[in-house]
Amino acid sequence: MKQVQEAYIVAATRTPIGKSHRGYFRNTRPDDLLVNVLRSALAQVPGLDPAAVEDVICGCAIPEGPQGLNIARIGAVLAGLPTSVGGITVNRFCASGVSAIQMAADRIRVGEADVMIAAGVESMSMVPMMGNTPSLSPSIFTRDEDVGIAYGMGLTAEKVATQWKVSREAQDAFALQSHQRALAAQAAGYFSAETTPIEVTDRSPNLATGEVIEKKRVVSVDEGARPDTSLEGLAKLKSPFAARGSVTAGNSSQTSDGAGALILASEKAVKQFGLKPLARFVSFAAKGVPPQFMGIGPIEAIPAALKNGGLTLDQLDWIELNEAFAAQSLAVINTLGLDQNKVNPMGGAIALGHPLGATGAIRAATVIHALQRTQGKYGMVTMCIGMGQGAAGIFERV
Repeated sequence: MKQVQEAYIVAATRTPIGKSHRGYFRNTRPDDLLVNVLRSALAQVPGLDPAAVEDVICGCAIPEGPQGLNIARIGAVLAGLPTSVGGITVNRFCASGVSAIQMAADRIRVGEADVMIAAGVESMSMVPMMGNTPSLSPSIFTRDEDVGIAYGMGLTAEKVATQWKVSREAQDAFALQSHQRALAAQAAGYFSAETTPIEVTDRSPNLATGEVIEKKRVVSVDEGARPDTSLEGLAKLKSPFAARGSVTAGNSSQTSDGAGALILASEKAVKQFGLKPLARFVSFAAKGVPPQFMGIGPIEAIPAALKNGGLTLDQLDWIELNEAFAAQSLAVINTLGLDQNKVNPMGGAIALGHPLGATGAIRAATVIHALQRTQGKYGMVTMCIGMGQGAAGIFERV
């Protein structure tokens, strides 16, 4: 790719993350979540003419049902953007959100656009993990080396734990740390700058009158972090994925609902509309790995993203490594020698949740605002991806 101009992030926000099925957003449509963050991101740049937005790119891992039918375009229209603004939904499973950012940045960097919106959204309450009617090609099962494509995520995590020798004790300790860091960050108010409060409506029946009672409330804090988490409690959990396994619900990411959105602009647009850049998009990489060990994807993607950006690992000040499972997170950390003080300083998906296609955009908002708060220079968002991939994107505070 021949780069002709830089791409800057001028707004970044996200919803709180809700627990799926029983949490904040169990009755909130994903397109409504997307609309909220799009409007909030636009409100952060009052000088920007919305008609200058070239396109809205939105990541979604299971784009069907309430989040199907090109939710990017639906969200753009419902958010009040001019009908001249396009919309496209992209899917790279857990890296859908960060891939949307990469695609938006690349349109700017090659000179095809000056303003783009990148987003991610997922309701795991309304759309099940594998979708409503999953169907795998029978060809997957004709070669042993392809069968891993059909493995459930938990089974791949068990295989990583075995192959990379990650103990149950280490996984549970990592999970506890995630909750402790998340709770400390919440108490300190560190998530406030990146989070858009959302109004939700709770409905309950009045059996005496037959009426439906509606109560509205505003939610602003991620729902998943648990102060009662302990090593003793985590040790009691059984693995549902393998006999005598070590991967449990307690050391795995939570299924969640949420959305995030970023506005990207060229230097020309920054000057034209009087925008204040928060960060520069530096580089991106996506790499494939054996599907049965899908959790190790960042081991390949992180060095590639660093190379693309002309950086070294020690130059990173903040790393948002999506905690799909403690097993794969520790395998990545140990293999690459990542500084654990720089990895998820405010907790990760084990405590905060993982709304699949939204996670890349959500964690990008986290790292961009964290760099602003701490005055760090470079930050990374990285994750493993179902069926054997890894992705990583790097940002520079400006």
